[in-house]
Amino acid sequence: MTGIRRGLSMALVNMGLLIAAVSPPAWAAGPSSLDSGDTSFILICASLVFLMTPGLALFYGGMVRRKNVLSILMQCFVIMGLVSVQWVLVGYSLCFGPDIGHVVGGLDWVGLRGVGTGPNADYAASIPHYAFSAFQMMFAIITAALITGAIAERMRFSAFVLFVLLWTTLVYDPLAHWVWGVGGWLRNLGALDFAGGTVVHISSGLAGLAGALVLGKRANLGKETMIPHNLPFTVIGAGLLWFGWFGFNAGSALAANGLAASAFMVTNTCAATAALSWAAAEWVHHGKPTVLGVASGIVAGLVAITPAAGFVGPGASVLIGLVAGPACYFAVSKAKAALGYDDALDAFGVHGVGGTLGAILTGVFASTAVNPAGANGLLYGNPRLVLIQIAAVLASIAYAFVVTAIILKAVNLVTPLRVPKEEEEVGLDVTQHGEEAYGYDVA
Repeated sequence: MTGIRRGLSMALVNMGLLIAAVSPPAWAAGPSSLDSGDTSFILICASLVFLMTPGLALFYGGMVRRKNVLSILMQCFVIMGLVSVQWVLVGYSLCFGPDIGHVVGGLDWVGLRGVGTGPNADYAASIPHYAFSAFQMMFAIITAALITGAIAERMRFSAFVLFVLLWTTLVYDPLAHWVWGVGGWLRNLGALDFAGGTVVHISSGLAGLAGALVLGKRANLGKETMIPHNLPFTVIGAGLLWFGWFGFNAGSALAANGLAASAFMVTNTCAATAALSWAAAEWVHHGKPTVLGVASGIVAGLVAITPAAGFVGPGASVLIGLVAGPACYFAVSKAKAALGYDDALDAFGVHGVGGTLGAILTGVFASTAVNPAGANGLLYGNPRLVLIQIAAVLASIAYAFVVTAIILKAVNLVTPLRVPKEEEEVGLDVTQHGEEAYGYDVA
């Protein structure tokens, strides 16, 4: 195992030295088409999206048992490092580089060669290309981090590191090109995904489901109580996610304009509505509305509005939130138990189900009155858009699930995916990282 880690480290160092040698940075000032207001806005939005991953660490960290909280925090923060480096080296080029066969970007921009301070007219004509790349990098980071919720409390850290690198390169990067890259086949088909319903949420949700199935259930599931150890952490994390999501969705307008304001408004409206509708469904079904339920409903609404944020108005966002809350609630409270998989923190139930729902409803409610660059949906006389959205959803589901399962099986050939049962019972904090979150008893 030491040899594997040493080999991986040397490979990354050698690749970095090679890129540094052949790719001098582009320091020249950008042309006058750059807009300082748009640039400032996107850099702020990128920072907001960056904050979402530490927020997710708290959101997930509060839901695990106390013996595994540091492992979740570690996974999220290591992802921030791994994906940031992978993005600069190859990820951005694979996502947004010149199209190859409508499925992936070429390697023209490896090491951000040719990506500088001037704009790129294909993606964002009023901001530096660096700013667009940085903004998109934050999406890649949070997407990989979302998967941790499904595989929590049982994955070996060495296997996790290798999995994240392979998954980001082989699943996220091609899928992002399909949907957002110039020449991508789903983009050419006319699929609408404003800020990542398919690219971020379906991909992470289905990857999480694949991970839960391949890894198997946690030890003693159903035999011992597995309740959240710190709900205040989870609520603070939900608040940070809600805050950061304004950068996620409004920033996807890629300019400080009316479309950004519209995306901001519908994002907040849908999150608020889904929080209430989840709580109502839980109240009726369970007898009490819970704090965890409201926090989960917030995230479900944010997920569901993500693909639609730049294409629908406030009224549609209320309807999407009304559906998303109960749909995700029953996915995590009933469907998971009925189907028997151990999605520990409901990454699939919230992100997979919510992302699927939001992508399809985009085909129902989208309107060119909101965004002339989009398309009209079913309610505005274009039922074909629903079919296109369903095709995009099915393609994303199939690709993310199958390739994730293959990656996990391949990683298991190199290093075992799961910790031994006795280490799992002790907890990943101690067995994987040699640390404890609390030096005293927590009630």
